[in-house]
Amino acid sequence: MSDTGLRAIFVTGSLAHGGAERQSITLMNRLAERRHECHLVHIKRAGTDQFDRIRLRHGGSVHCLDAVRYFDRRALAGFAAHISRINPSVILAANGYALMYATLAMRLSSRRVPVVATFHSMRLLGAREQLQMLAYRLCFWLADCAVFVCERQRRHWLWRGVCAQKNQVIYNGVDTEEFRDRSGPEDRGRLRSALGFAGTDYVIGISARLSREKNHVQLVEAVARLRAKGIPARVLMVGDGDMREEIESRARELEVADDIVITGFQQDVRPYVAACDAMVLCSHTEAFSLAGIEAMAMGKPLVHSHVGGAAEMIRPGENGFLFPVGDTAALVDSLARLADAGARERMGSQARASVEALFSETNMVDRYEKLLVSLCRTRPATGVVVPLTRSATGQTRKGPTPVTEFPAGWRTPADIHPDHRIHSD
Repeated sequence: MSDTGLRAIFVTGSLAHGGAERQSITLMNRLAERRHECHLVHIKRAGTDQFDRIRLRHGGSVHCLDAVRYFDRRALAGFAAHISRINPSVILAANGYALMYATLAMRLSSRRVPVVATFHSMRLLGAREQLQMLAYRLCFWLADCAVFVCERQRRHWLWRGVCAQKNQVIYNGVDTEEFRDRSGPEDRGRLRSALGFAGTDYVIGISARLSREKNHVQLVEAVARLRAKGIPARVLMVGDGDMREEIESRARELEVADDIVITGFQQDVRPYVAACDAMVLCSHTEAFSLAGIEAMAMGKPLVHSHVGGAAEMIRPGENGFLFPVGDTAALVDSLARLADAGARERMGSQARASVEALFSETNMVDRYEKLLVSLCRTRPATGVVVPLTRSATGQTRKGPTPVTEFPAGWRTPADIHPDHRIHSD
């Protein structure tokens, strides 16, 4: 470790606007504030949306490998040389692609340091990703620790042989001071008016990339049904993406085009979340949504499809609602219950309290810092052997024996939400 503490290299595929990249940059910035020396490596230059968020100090640096293809030997050799120059005490890779580069580059270099894989995905969306996971799985087995973002995700991937020598759950966290609704009624009213909303409108927000897996079209269909019931529901979509044309087309078909407002990409989503009465996520797949806990931190009740770790953040009827994936009738029912201003205020207050207690950025950084310092002190000098192990069911599988650690006093999701069964997808 450096004189100031850890000397860490963070590795991401790019600096595009995604949850894994956002979380990596946030963690890196906060560790740098704690006098750890942090360096960032991004594999591809495409997508630099988050470059301005980087706040390094104590000799930290940002380095792009400028890979021009999926597997770029020149970029890999450059990464190995960079590792030798930096001489890190630990490497953190966000998701499988970054982990593959980190694993191979370290072996090409003259250094042997702990490697931590942070994994933010719940499902593989296509055949190509499934093939890539065959290579990534080997890299996970060689990693010193895998960090999953929720308990359900950890179980999902351990069942499929995606595991490291140690496996931990560390929830994504948000800055509860940054994501605090400080807007007054006048500020809120001005923005709503500028967006075309009346004071009596029931504004439902969604902050997510306009992509197929986020399922915005279902929300368009839900608002059409709500309006047919006489509820003055309107939708604010914060974001942009390749599904925009299809979303707008469906809104025209259902004659609710005037009730759907799309802001386009926004660097700061907070004013738009503050302008909403409730927030929703209709995703087909999600691990543990940063956008979800940001909305809750802003004091908004959240209606979330029952995917990934949604049941670990939401207590139905207390701080939000869960609905089965694709079930528009259930989504409409939940949103209709939040049309009552009193219910929204009560549940929004509980949503904020949930984030402060369980999903704060400070708690997340504390746990990562403790993990990284521990790994740097205890990692053996020899390489890792990947044996065949026998599971509790008697099945033989490849990979290290997974060890899952929870800190003393930390409650599992089953303790927090005993009424919800957590099962593998």
